[in-house]
Amino acid sequence: MFLGQYTYTIDSKGRLTIPARFRDELPDTVIITRGLDRCLTVYPLDVWEEIAQKVNALPITDPRGRALRRIFFADAVSVELDRQGRVLLPDQLREYSELNITNEVVVVGLDRFLELWSPERWEQENARQTQIMDEDPALWENLHI
Repeated sequence: MFLGQYTYTIDSKGRLTIPARFRDELPDTVIITRGLDRCLTVYPLDVWEEIAQKVNALPITDPRGRALRRIFFADAVSVELDRQGRVLLPDQLREYSELNITNEVVVVGLDRFLELWSPERWEQENARQTQIMDEDPALWENLHI
């Protein structure tokens, strides 16, 4: 289970150190792809395979299904964690998510996967999500908690 958020820096070679807390739960190989809201998503292989099956089950005749398939798979990369727990973030993914070399990255644990955010985008998105939940707590009600 991935919980919490940590701020790390991308090194000059485009590598990001995965927080030790998260590293212990990750396999040696992970999939990194575009996430929603211009972040990157890091999936353990078992979670990736589960989601990939669902994406592949969408009809290719549905334009939204084709679009999701293209976004989900086209920029996805399989990467191995090195001995220091670093992953190489490809240029096209850093560009998409506005993560630039030598800049900070917020690594967010979301139970079964991780998201990688630029600090500015994370701050904006976190504020937006908080506002949504404050204005309409129906989601909490639906969970009966």
